[in-house]
Amino acid sequence: MTLWEVDIYPASGHVDRLAASIVADAEDLQIATHLEIATAHGFLVQADFDADHIKLLADQLLVDNVVQRAVVAQAGEAIMAETPSSLYDRLIYVMPKPGVMDPVAQSTQAAIADFGQPAEAVRTFHKYWIGGLDDAQTERLVTKLLANDSVEQVIYGPMDLERLSFGKSQPFELKTINIRSLDDDHLQLLSKEGQLYLTLVEMQTIQKYFQELGRDPTDIELETVAQTWSEHCSHKTLAGKIAYKDEKQELHFDNMLKETIFAATQQIRKSLGDDDWCVSVFKDNAGIVTFNDEYNVCFKVETHNHPSALEPYGGANTGIGGVIRDPMGTGMGAKPVCNTDVFCFAPPETDPGSLPQGVLHPRRVMKGVVSGVRDYGNRMGIPTVNGAVYFDERYLGNPLVYCGNVGLIPVDKSFKEVQPNDLIVAVGGRTGRDGIHGATFSSAELTSESESLSGGAVQIGNAITEKMVLDVLLEARDRNLYNAVTDCGAGGFSSAVGEMGEELGAEVWLEKAPLKYEGLTYTEIWISEAQERMVLAVPEEKWPELQALFASEGSEAVVLGKFVPTGNLTLTYNGNTVGQLDMRFLHDGRPPIVRDAVFTPPTTQPLTLNGDDGKSLGDDLRKILSSLNVASKEWIIRQYDHEVQGGSVIKPLVGVQNDGPSDAAVVRPVLNSRKGIVLSCGMNPYFGDFDPYDMAASAIDEALRNCVAVGADPAKIAILDNFCWGYTDRPETLGTLVRAALACRDLAVALGTPFISGKDSLNNEFSYFDEHGDKKTIAIPSTLLISAMGQVDDVSTCVTMDLKQSGNRLYLVGLTKDELGGSHWSVVNDKLGGQVPQVDTDLAKKVFGGIHAAIQAKTVRACHDLSEGGLAVAVAEMAFAGGIGANISLDDIPHRLESPSAVQLLYSESNTRFVCEVPEESADAFEAALGDAPFAHIGQVAEHKELVVTHGETTLLDEPIELLKQAWQAPLNW
Repeated sequence: MTLWEVDIYPASGHVDRLAASIVADAEDLQIATHLEIATAHGFLVQADFDADHIKLLADQLLVDNVVQRAVVAQAGEAIMAETPSSLYDRLIYVMPKPGVMDPVAQSTQAAIADFGQPAEAVRTFHKYWIGGLDDAQTERLVTKLLANDSVEQVIYGPMDLERLSFGKSQPFELKTINIRSLDDDHLQLLSKEGQLYLTLVEMQTIQKYFQELGRDPTDIELETVAQTWSEHCSHKTLAGKIAYKDEKQELHFDNMLKETIFAATQQIRKSLGDDDWCVSVFKDNAGIVTFNDEYNVCFKVETHNHPSALEPYGGANTGIGGVIRDPMGTGMGAKPVCNTDVFCFAPPETDPGSLPQGVLHPRRVMKGVVSGVRDYGNRMGIPTVNGAVYFDERYLGNPLVYCGNVGLIPVDKSFKEVQPNDLIVAVGGRTGRDGIHGATFSSAELTSESESLSGGAVQIGNAITEKMVLDVLLEARDRNLYNAVTDCGAGGFSSAVGEMGEELGAEVWLEKAPLKYEGLTYTEIWISEAQERMVLAVPEEKWPELQALFASEGSEAVVLGKFVPTGNLTLTYNGNTVGQLDMRFLHDGRPPIVRDAVFTPPTTQPLTLNGDDGKSLGDDLRKILSSLNVASKEWIIRQYDHEVQGGSVIKPLVGVQNDGPSDAAVVRPVLNSRKGIVLSCGMNPYFGDFDPYDMAASAIDEALRNCVAVGADPAKIAILDNFCWGYTDRPETLGTLVRAALACRDLAVALGTPFISGKDSLNNEFSYFDEHGDKKTIAIPSTLLISAMGQVDDVSTCVTMDLKQSGNRLYLVGLTKDELGGSHWSVVNDKLGGQVPQVDTDLAKKVFGGIHAAIQAKTVRACHDLSEGGLAVAVAEMAFAGGIGANISLDDIPHRLESPSAVQLLYSESNTRFVCEVPEESADAFEAALGDAPFAHIGQVAEHKELVVTHGETTLLDEPIELLKQAWQAPLNW
C-alpha cells in the first residue's frame, strides 16, 4: 500500500485565514507577538493508487479549485518546494489520534470509493510552518492553540511513513477482577485507578454481590455496574437520602428529587385533573406535553461540561448531538425542531499566565464550544433559537455547556414498550474507542491530570451520520417497524440496552457490533460512547423490512441480541459468556447515598448607594451595558442558523437592524398551523452567593417572564431544571443544592408550572497544585438553569421587545423593591451586601396573567422583561433595538421602598417586572387587562434618539442611544 499526502493551500492571491487567526489568538494569549506562520490542511490516503488517480481525486474531490490548490506526493517525500518562505524553520503536523473519530476522513473515504477504487484508510491533518519562536514558545503555541492532547497527536518535522490502520485483531482473553478478597483501601484504589468513580459503600455492595455468587466479576460486569450507578446516569445524589438542616427547619428525604421537583409536578397534574396537559414526565429521554390534536412536543436539556473542559469543540459538538438524540429516542421517536444552548465561561480576557496546569484558556474554550454547537446543529438542519452566555471567574476549571432540543411527536407515538423476544438492533454510527468511561468521567471532579488520564472520555461527533439516522428512523417509526427506541448516550450500549431491558432481561452478542476499526475488546465495545447510535427493539418478523429500509438510505442496522424474559443481562462474545448480571441488582441494587446537608446563610451587610447625580448614573448604565453578562452575544448568535425548517417567528435578535436582544424565541413546529411554542431560560448565578433558594426562585421567574413577554400563556408553561454544582460530599455544598430544590418545588406549585424533565451535573470542581505544592480548588458557583417551554395559540399575536412608534406610552408593570444584592449595578461598582431579589408568587400570578391578557387584547406593541441591569438597561435595550428614543419619569414607579433613590429605581433587579409600549388609543384597554397587577405610566416613546430619565424636575440621564448600543456591542464584537 502507498501512503499519499495531499496538501491543500489557499490559491494564489487568497489570504491564509487560519494563519491570520492563529497570529491574533497567539497575541491575545500572550504566547508570541512576532509569530510567523503559514498553514495547510490535507489528507493522508493509504491505497493502491497510481499518481494519476490520486491527482484526479485531489482535483475533483478534495480541493475547491476556486480558492484552493493542492500538492500531491508520497508521504515521506517532504514537499520542500512548498515551504512557503525562508522565514519558517519548523514544520508541525497535527492530526486526530488513532481511534479518535475523524468525520471528514470517514466521509472522504466513502467518497473516494465512489470513484471506483476504495482506499484502505484516510486521515486528515493540519500542517503548520512556524518561524520566529524558540523551543519553549513553540511548545506553548502547540499545546495552547494548535493541538489538544486529549484527542490530537503532534508530529514534528516531515511525515513519517506510518500506516493508518487504527488497530489489529487480538486473541480473545476473558478478564476477571479480583474484588472478593480486597480490603477497603484496595476497593477504593480499584475504583479510582479503574476510573469507576464509585464510593466505598458501592464497591462494598458489589463485592458482597459477587461473594454471594461465589466468583469474581469480569471486567465487563464491573464496568456495567459502574456506568449504571454513575452520578451521570443514576442521579444518585439528588435521589439520595439526605438529612437537611438550616436555621429554621430540619428535613429528612428518602429521595430528595422525588420529594421536591417530582412531587411538585405530581401535585400540579393532580390539581389540573382532566385538563392535565402533561403527557410523559421524568420517565423517558425527554418530557412530553400536549400541543394540538395531532402532535405533542417534547423538550430536553443536557449538560456536557467535563468533556468540553478537555476538548471544547468535540465536547460541545457531542453535547448538542447527544441532546438531539434524546427526542429522537423519546416515545417512538420525535422529529427535532429547534435547539437551545446556554454557556458559562471564565472571562475571555483572563491572564494566560494565571492559568493552572491542565486548564485551557477561556477564549479558546469559548471559541471551541461555540463552533462545536454551531457546526452540529447547522449541519443537521436544526435551528438554534434561544440561549444565553454567563461569565464568572469560577468557571475557569469547569466551563458549563447546556444544550437543549425540542421535538415534535405524533400523539399516538408518544409511548413505547419493549416486548419479549424483540431483537436488539443497533443503528447509525459504528463503535470505536470514543468516550470510553464518559459517564463515569462526567461524574468525577476534574484535576490537572484529567486531560491526559481521561482524554478517551471525549467523543467526536458526525452530524451528517446523525441526520441520516434521523431521517430513516422517522420513516421506520411511521411504518411501525419497532416497539421501542432509545439513544446511545452515556454508557453506550451498556446504558441503552440495560435500561430498555430492565423489566425483561437481555442477551447481547457483542461481536455483532459494527466497528470503526479492529482491535476493540468486548468491554470497549460495550461501554464505548461513540456517537450517532440508537438502539431499537424490533419484532423478528419486522427485521427484514427494517434492515432493508436502513440499507436503502445508507445507514447501518445490525442485530446485537434479543430482549429475553430472564431477568438477567447476559453478554457474550463469539460464543463466550463474558458477563451475566441480575437486572434487579444492576438497577435497584445500588445503595442509596446517605448524606448530611446544612445551609447557613452568609452574613450580608447593607448596601451603600452612590449619589443620584446624572454623571454617575450614566457611567453606571454604560458599565452595565458593556459588562460581559449583559453585553450583546451577537458574535455567537449569528453563527447559528435560526431560520432553517422555516418555522422561526421571533428570532434571537430583533429590532430595526435585527440586533436587539429578544426575550424568548417563538417557533411554529407545524408549518400549516399558526400555533407556536415559546422557548426561554433563566439563570442567576450571582444570586446564589446570597441564597440559593432565591437564586432558584429568580431563575424560574425569569424563565417564565421571558415567555410571557412575547405572548406565551402562563397557564401552560413547562419548565426543566439543570443543576450544575460543586463537590456535594461537603454538607454545606449539598445544603445549597437542597435549598435550591426546595425553591423549585415551592415556585412550581405556586405558579402551576410543572417540571417535565431535568438533568444534574455535580462535582464541577478543578483541583491542582500551585507553585508551592499546595492543593488549590476552583469550584463553580452553584448554577441552576431553568428552561421554559410555553405555547401561543396564534403566533400573529406575539410581540417583540423593540420600541415601535414615537408617541406611544411606556408602562412599568410590577413592583420595584430594595433588591440590589447580587445585581449588575453592585458588580460593576464592586459593592457587596444588600438584599437579593425574591419572588412574590401571588404578585407573579397577577402580573403574568395581566401581561398575557393585555397582549391577547392586542394592546401591546413592545414588551421587555426587567432582568440584568433593571429598568435602565431594559429601556435602553428597547430603545436602541427600535432605533428610537424614550422619555422616562421615575416619579410614579410602583415600589416598596422606604425612601426611593434613583439607583434603586433604575438598577434594582426585582423580579416579575415588565416595560410595555402601548399606543395612546389602547391605554384604557391595556390598563383594564392588567386587572390587579401594579402598574404605572412612566413615559413615552420619543422622536429623538436619546434615553432621557427624569426624577421630579431633575434630569438624571440623557444618553444617546447609539452610544449606549456601542457600549453594549463592543465587548464581544470579535
